[in-house]
Amino acid sequence: MKVVSTPFKDLFVLEPKVLGDSRGYFMESFSKRTLLETGIDLTFVQDNQSSSAKGVLRGLHFQKPPFAQTKLVRVLSGLILDVVIDIRNAEPTFGKQFSIELSSENKKQLLVPKGFAHGFVVLSEQAEVFYKVDEYYNAQADAGLLFNDPALDIDWKLPANEFILSEKDKKHPILSELDSIF
Repeated sequence: MKVVSTPFKDLFVLEPKVLGDSRGYFMESFSKRTLLETGIDLTFVQDNQSSSAKGVLRGLHFQKPPFAQTKLVRVLSGLILDVVIDIRNAEPTFGKQFSIELSSENKKQLLVPKGFAHGFVVLSEQAEVFYKVDEYYNAQADAGLLFNDPALDIDWKLPANEFILSEKDKKHPILSELDSIF
């Protein structure tokens, strides 16, 4: 597995080595040893999976400390645009975004550290998204950032009239209204 740095501290793209033949393929989707060799020491405690139709936009979500989560995100089927916003006040990348297409075809994964708001939109007809987290879900720590905050200027790759959102995701604060929590 190749661990690729991004311009953001502690945000990595993981590219598994895929071994294919006439029977199909095999890949190692997670290796604690590989992460440790690159200085990343995590213990995942919960796996989450969602299935969504085209246009479903989930996010931008995070959990407040002390329940903040690191996520390892991958797509089991379909294609998504995965977007993260750095909400760590002390980082020079605060308020900046990173996006990547994750799919069952490219098999890339995104390792999202604590202190990032995370979301995705489904670009294919259907997508199944799977992610590991290093902290359990805590409803009282659940928080978010408004997906269409004009200051963030996120290109979600779909017209806004195609978005399918939860009521909760329509009401998150914009970045300038977030408390300094990271």
